[in-house]
Amino acid sequence: MSRFANRRAAFWCGIRDALGAPVLVLFAGMVGFGAMGRSHGFDAWMTGLTSFLMFALPGQVVMLEMFISGASLLAIGFAVTLTSTRFVTMVVTLFPQLHRRDRNPLLYLWVHMLAMTAWAVSMREFPSMAPKHRLSYFIGLALPCWLISPLGTVLGYFVAGWVPVAVTLGLVFINPLFFLLTFTEVKPSVNRMAIGLGCLLGPAFYLWDADSSLLLTGVVAGSLAYGVDRHWLRARRVEVRS
Repeated sequence: MSRFANRRAAFWCGIRDALGAPVLVLFAGMVGFGAMGRSHGFDAWMTGLTSFLMFALPGQVVMLEMFISGASLLAIGFAVTLTSTRFVTMVVTLFPQLHRRDRNPLLYLWVHMLAMTAWAVSMREFPSMAPKHRLSYFIGLALPCWLISPLGTVLGYFVAGWVPVAVTLGLVFINPLFFLLTFTEVKPSVNRMAIGLGCLLGPAFYLWDADSSLLLTGVVAGSLAYGVDRHWLRARRVEVRS
């Protein structure tokens, strides 16, 4: 039996799921970014528009820092592109789960609202609903998160002088933490294994080379988890079934 009666029900369910922890966490992260923009001398319009047009907090932070350091536009564009490569894996794992008739050019519009929060929640919820309802649920979930981001950024910009800098900048890290905790609820054990390996390897790679530590941690931890799951855990499950 389908979880939703129609696409409208799926859309409003997505909105209800968004208007809780996902929106609050993303709002808090954007408040931190707004405070960072003001502390670096940017105006409220530019800081707020980055959240509306880019909607990618790590890329926004990289762009801001490189602007301050005097990097060229080409270098900034390349660096921001590298930070956004994570969206490739999000797209290829999430959107193929949509109904076939929803895989059309309009996805170029909806993909702009894809973020870590919406992706993690959708990956968790999609298996419990019919494919024809998944896009509506995703739009309902992602739309409030996208629209609240510029508001949080502008608010953070103007309240930056009211609270300690460490507190406002610390808000930037709430969103990745929420993403991490949400993704641990996804059923496949390989996901939890990758997260655990990342927690163990991350500090070691940071001490070895801080600049490439995040990329190395993701590649190594993810590859090890995939290898163990594919060549050992799956083999054991097949033996048990046989």
